Amino acid sequence: MRFRRTFIFVDLSGFTTFTEQHGDGTAAQILSKFRAVARAVGSHQGVRIDKYLGDGLMAVAVEAHDGITFAMELQRHAAVACAPLSLRIGIASGDTMLFEGQDYIGWAANMAARLCDAASGVGALLPAEQAVNLPVGLTALGHPPVELPGFEGLVEVVALAGEPLIDGRYDINEVLLGAPFVS
Repeated sequence: MRFRRTFIFVDLSGFTTFTEQHGDGTAAQILSKFRAVARAVGSHQGVRIDKYLGDGLMAVAVEAHDGITFAMELQRHAAVACAPLSLRIGIASGDTMLFEGQDYIGWAANMAARLCDAASGVGALLPAEQAVNLPVGLTALGHPPVELPGFEGLVEVVALAGEPLIDGRYDINEVLLGAPFVS
């Protein structure tokens, strides 16, 4: 059975170099803050963090609007919590299948993962044809087409900018200011 979902792949850009320069303990603190912020933003937006991927994650949203809002709010909060590191984000929506109850298979998951890889120095990338009905406060910025492994030809994409307007903006400062758990 196939169903529509929005996939968000996120990676802490520069994490390996940061770890090499500052040590495992400091890197673990940044990673702990990143995950705490991701959980808080995901919980607020109704977006499920499907799995953590080392210094990144894969999240799944039922509605594209929620997934895009999650991505941009995570980017906004991580700019403070994870400084000096920034995020690379790939977002794509489409039909998918759940394989053996735990892994998603389909174009959208693959596209989001590849867009995340291509988003270095950009922030968040989205297929251009999916940049419709964006959350209020967000803008699709022109971006050169990208070549993505596993996809034929160049892929038309946009970069996302701005802050989504959220009714009753929430505050996750206690997540940001609390001491991270590091074992």
